[in-house]
Amino acid sequence: MQEKVTSLQVAERAGVSQSAVSRAFTSGASVSQKTVERVRRAAKELGYRPNVLARAMASGRSRIIGLVVAYLENYFYPEALEKLSNALQEKGYHVLIFMASQTAGNIDDVLEEILDFQVDGIVMASVAMSSDIASRCQAAGVPVVLFNRKQDDEGIASVTSDNYTGGRQVAEFLVAGGHERIAYVAGWEGASTQRDREAGFNEGMRDAGREVFARAVGDFHTESARAAARGMFGTDSDQRPDAVFVANDHMAFAVMDVIRFEMGLRIPEDVSVVGFDDVPPAGWPAYDLTTVRQCAGGMVRETVSALLDLIERPATATPRRIAVDAPLVVRRSARLPEGRKWKRSLT
Repeated sequence: MQEKVTSLQVAERAGVSQSAVSRAFTSGASVSQKTVERVRRAAKELGYRPNVLARAMASGRSRIIGLVVAYLENYFYPEALEKLSNALQEKGYHVLIFMASQTAGNIDDVLEEILDFQVDGIVMASVAMSSDIASRCQAAGVPVVLFNRKQDDEGIASVTSDNYTGGRQVAEFLVAGGHERIAYVAGWEGASTQRDREAGFNEGMRDAGREVFARAVGDFHTESARAAARGMFGTDSDQRPDAVFVANDHMAFAVMDVIRFEMGLRIPEDVSVVGFDDVPPAGWPAYDLTTVRQCAGGMVRETVSALLDLIERPATATPRRIAVDAPLVVRRSARLPEGRKWKRSLT
């Protein structure tokens, strides 16, 4: 095997010092563009690649962010995580993705593994963390930001949509549409997103002097959502909901398929359906789903800002708890209420 090319060899080829080679490969370092071009040209000719890990050990900064993911079935997460990875890379950070399950023990094990990689920070998407591991991260000086989840602990940074207000909007919209039997299909009940969406929905119903007609749990999974829909709509017409708010689009698609293709009902003539997320298929003609939009771009910007603030200003930065606006997007899966307030979206 050919011996590895060293930075000293690159320095000799480029006619610069060895420290200039290091600066040329360090984002934000003080070095002229002319020197960077000479060094990189020499490195390319020699086949040199900088040792990122060795540089990280010397500087105490790995420029690596650990990204923990537990739930990729929902279209929202692949899109959001791609944006998140790109945004961090633009800031000079590398992303390591770790898969976890929803169980606390598994998540804690994954976080222990991440800490072994000497990451500069951690983003946890669609998962929560125990108080013990939160303390471990804090003791290790590794900031954590929860993405699309939050916890009661004020010391843990989080970025979510405004799930509570989104749920309230849905209740107001369905009541204004003249529906009498409004139901709800819940997601996984351990998720803060689920709890906040339902809390806002219930509050909106109470404000209108109404109660939720029926409730089932879909756990944010397709098959569970189908089962929930069969239980709700496989009854006599006077016991069947005439509208249903489903806690995310991924489940809403399954509910719509059951309503139309198994129960033979029409959407929205017989049943109005509203989801939450506004993933790409929500706008497809096959679903044309009225839904609450999670603004992935805005959530990603807030997450990166909150995380880098904690990394770069550890002595003074405080954890942020951010809720990004979540507008209702009105399409044709739900009856349109009268009045200027409600207009169908063109997207």
